[in-house]
Amino acid sequence: MEQPLDISPIPVPYDRIAVLGGGAWGTALAVVAARAGREVRLWMRDAAQAEEAGRTRHNPRYLRKTALPEGLVPTSDLRWALEGAEAVLLVTPSVTVRDMAARAAPLAPPGVPFFVCAKGIEGETGLLMSQVAEQAAPGRPIGTVTGPTFAAETAAGHPTAVTVACTTAADTPLAERHAARMAISLTTETFRPYVSDDLVGVEVGGAVKNVIAIACGILAGAGFGENTRAALITRGLDEIKELAVRLGGRRETVTGLGGLGDLMLTCSSPQSRNFSYGFQRGQGIAESDVFDGAPVVVEGRGNAVTITDFARKLELRMPICEMVREIVADGRPIGEAFAAYWARPLMAEPRAMDLTFPHPAEEAAVRRFGELMP
Repeated sequence: MEQPLDISPIPVPYDRIAVLGGGAWGTALAVVAARAGREVRLWMRDAAQAEEAGRTRHNPRYLRKTALPEGLVPTSDLRWALEGAEAVLLVTPSVTVRDMAARAAPLAPPGVPFFVCAKGIEGETGLLMSQVAEQAAPGRPIGTVTGPTFAAETAAGHPTAVTVACTTAADTPLAERHAARMAISLTTETFRPYVSDDLVGVEVGGAVKNVIAIACGILAGAGFGENTRAALITRGLDEIKELAVRLGGRRETVTGLGGLGDLMLTCSSPQSRNFSYGFQRGQGIAESDVFDGAPVVVEGRGNAVTITDFARKLELRMPICEMVREIVADGRPIGEAFAAYWARPLMAEPRAMDLTFPHPAEEAAVRRFGELMP
């Protein structure tokens, strides 16, 4: 017979949450929070978008089929959005995190935690998004909400699980920690958060998975199947683990929702912008013509450069990320770049064995992939 769980004290939810960012994921998180009974103010950069969303109860640009619940108020007034907030979800693209955190910091009540929901590494500094927010909003608890999620499915009420992590003093009781409070604040019958104290491990998984997804998309677009995808996901997970550990994270975190879960989802569906971008490139579509030339944000393109820059400084091998960088940033032909990756010296799977020897079919691999791929 299964033993009953030891039930911890129930964390106190945040009654009022400010969600900064009216894109698809910001809207989805705002909808989840409102369904969970929270008072939500959803800040949108565009005043006309906010006005229409308030009037029609639908976001006119994103998740148009999702009705905005009672308790969710769209606004373009940043000061009002943050007034009286007990927690802030910062859901803007990674390149805007520093600016948005700096703008929000003096307007939010003192001590209110900021949960950064963007994923990536800042190019100029090599900092994770939580570290960027910490610099821009010093003295505040910083966390993240991340995991294997597509915004449309989350908003539609599909069963969804995420990881919530946040910096908190070590002597804070578990039920009073910001991650636990945010988790209980977002929990609904279909949205299930898990709590973590490994912010670094969670964030590294979220940053690197976008780059691996581009690689999977490229190879799928070039006509390769599930064997290839499984190899890239598995070896990509190894790259995530090594970077996370080097930065002070834990390996077991990377096998959770924020690492392996997010990686599998992003690498396996055309709903992922990163996978879709890679798929089109693998079909031979030029960079300028991807998404029919529309200005779609593909975080993995920039992350491929920032992550490999960081890895090089650490003298860390991340060959899949390097391959993607060569294709999307350096202009190397796809077949040539993949051949160089696939025909590398053979090695042991556990890196601790430190075993390598030349690939006996290197020249044949270079010829084959050069012929098959654009």
